[in-house]
Amino acid sequence: MKDVQSQADDRNIPIDRVGVKGLRYPITVLDRARKKQHTIASVNMFVNLPHRFRGTHMSRFVEILSEHRDALHIDTISDILEKMKDRLDAEEAHMEVAFPYFIEKKAPASGTASLMEYGCSYVGTLGRRRDFILGVSVPVTTVCPCSKEISDRGAHNQRSVVTIRARFRKFVWIEELVETAEAAASCPIWPLLKRSDEKAVTERAYDHPRFVEDVVREVALRLDRDPRIVWYRVESENMESIHNHNAYASIERRPPSAKPAGASPRKAAERKRPVSRGKRRG
Repeated sequence: MKDVQSQADDRNIPIDRVGVKGLRYPITVLDRARKKQHTIASVNMFVNLPHRFRGTHMSRFVEILSEHRDALHIDTISDILEKMKDRLDAEEAHMEVAFPYFIEKKAPASGTASLMEYGCSYVGTLGRRRDFILGVSVPVTTVCPCSKEISDRGAHNQRSVVTIRARFRKFVWIEELVETAEAAASCPIWPLLKRSDEKAVTERAYDHPRFVEDVVREVALRLDRDPRIVWYRVESENMESIHNHNAYASIERRPPSAKPAGASPRKAAERKRPVSRGKRRG
């Protein structure tokens, strides 16, 4: 059959990214407690398209994804990107996977177990170099320190969302980033609480007031101490309960002790080696 996509194009304009977007697909991801978890992902898959080609083969994206649907996790993203480059004759491949992830949580007082949902993402790029970012969005509770300080009765609080995106040199569990975000807030959130739990949660949050600025700084301190992390971006957004706007803060940085992402000890040593200028002639 005639391959229209591979026909020559005389407009001489390359395309940065072309592919499929918003593909809903069942996947399996790694679960720290149960080894694997089945969920539904929204997937975007793109490659670059040289100026000489009219189009790309959209069906090949779905074919490649189908081959990895039972094991789509951090360790297999690179394989998928390699196949995208190879089968689509591309110089760069890019993939975004967004999915709900569930963690069983026990209420703080009653111990009642329930499932908490977190929004997670994998973002991978393979071109001249490899890049991978793990992302999580974590709902938490924050109590306003100013309100607590100036009020005779109580303090206003709000539900907040802490989002962490990280590059790392060694494996990081989704659960670890969730725990980092929750530890930086006034209090975590649980989907199911009894009256004894509501009392415990309210008092815990009141005892740990946090501005939106406090939250991102606390997350940053924890990520800075993790030798696996080489870059991160943390955001916190408070859905304010007494204002008609949200409060927001973000920090993007490389931990002070982090080496350049992807750098090997050998390459690092080569960078430090003095340059030989040779012997002067004459």
